[in-house]
Amino acid sequence: MTPVGVIVVDKPSGITSHDVVARTRKALQTRKVGHGGTLDPMATGVLLVGVDRATRLLGFLAKQDKVYQATVRLGSSTLTDDSQGQTLASATADQLAAIDEVAIMRVVAKLTGDIEQVPSAISA
Repeated sequence: MTPVGVIVVDKPSGITSHDVVARTRKALQTRKVGHGGTLDPMATGVLLVGVDRATRLLGFLAKQDKVYQATVRLGSSTLTDDSQGQTLASATADQLAAIDEVAIMRVVAKLTGDIEQVPSAISA
C-alpha cells in the first residue's frame, strides 16, 4: 500500500528540490511524489513533499504565508545575487563602518510584507 501525506523535509545545502523528490520516490517506492516549491541547491530549509493524493494539497500550501530567514554579507554584490556568484563589487571598511542599525532596518522594512520577487540577471 502506497503511503499518502505531506512530508516536511529539512533540505540540506548541496542538493536540489528534485533530488529530494527522487530520493522520496525511491524510499517509498512510488512515482507520485512532488514538492511544494523549489529551493535553490545552496539553500537550506523546509521543503514540503506530497505523496500520492496529497500532491493535490501542494498548490494550496504553496500559496500560504511564508517566513524567510537569511544570513547576509553586507557590502558585497555578486553577478548572481547570491553567495555563489562572482563578486562584482565590495564595500570598503569605512563604508561598512558607516552602516548602522537604522539603515539596516530601513532596508529590511522594504523586504517585509507582500513583495514581488525579481529574478537576478542570471538565474536557474
